[in-house]
Amino acid sequence: MTVVERCATTLRDQTVSMNDRFHALFQLRSIGTQDAIDALLERLCASREPSALLRHEVAFALGQMRAEGAIEVLTETLRDASEDGMVQHECAEALGAIGVEKCVDALREACADAKREVRETAELALRKLEHRGAGGEPTGSTVGSAKERLSANAEQDTPFYGVDPVPAMPMDTPFEVLREMILNDEGDMWSRYSAMFALRNQSYASQEACKACADVLGTVLSTSESALLKHEICYVLGQLQSTSDTARDSLVNCLENGSEHPMVRHEAAEALGSIAHPSTKDYLIKYSTDPEPIISQSCEIALDIMRHEQEGVILTKDGETFVCVRDEDGNMNLSKRE
Repeated sequence: MTVVERCATTLRDQTVSMNDRFHALFQLRSIGTQDAIDALLERLCASREPSALLRHEVAFALGQMRAEGAIEVLTETLRDASEDGMVQHECAEALGAIGVEKCVDALREACADAKREVRETAELALRKLEHRGAGGEPTGSTVGSAKERLSANAEQDTPFYGVDPVPAMPMDTPFEVLREMILNDEGDMWSRYSAMFALRNQSYASQEACKACADVLGTVLSTSESALLKHEICYVLGQLQSTSDTARDSLVNCLENGSEHPMVRHEAAEALGSIAHPSTKDYLIKYSTDPEPIISQSCEIALDIMRHEQEGVILTKDGETFVCVRDEDGNMNLSKRE
């Protein structure tokens, strides 16, 4: 049995743990061959896959892979009004990440969707396509999330590259300008996203910059009315893995708030797993039995992420295990675990 066949079998097996299924999903994303894409597409169908969390992660992976062969299924799922809004949102974002002309009609239709998170995502995705058509470069992060280390490539220095839904503002934009833009809940969503990614990029300059950025994002998380923006802030906070108390407290509050959108609570849980602060483990354990499957499954995944982060473990697309250690200069060194 090939690696793809083994991963595909695990991915479709609903009797195995969600952690193992996610490991298989990220291995398939890292492999990226057509048979890997086909295995992912099979799980995007709600009639075959009951977990909205896993379906949304499949859509995310296909977008990050820029899998043009997935456009038809992503479009069908986006247009399905009975589908979970979080999955529809991720399909719209994936079409924006793929970024070809065939994606435009479905995104235009989705701009009138009944669900706010779907409308806002489609609007951002269309604007991203316009940006690219005007000569803008595809944008992303070379850091990615801790969860994406489940598909790391041990031969690369920075194996966590991701495609951002909106390009970051220039690095030299003053911090206070970015702070004001993202805190303005009446502001244009494109600008707020762009400011958020610029803050993230500036945060890599130092630990102090990282904490300052995380403090701002934690404040926005506590005050914004947009579930879409808040879920992306949670994702970025997971990327930053900051020690900010403000950010960590805001993430915990999101997870505990039963009236919060599940897509926000889901990302908050996984961000807490990425940050891996011991004080938050009990919250993840508590909500791993939440009646909402998206939340309980996210906490299961988050606890696995936390364990890997605390142990410094990376799993490669070939199923091998490496231990990640950063030296005094911040460079990442990997050693194979026997």
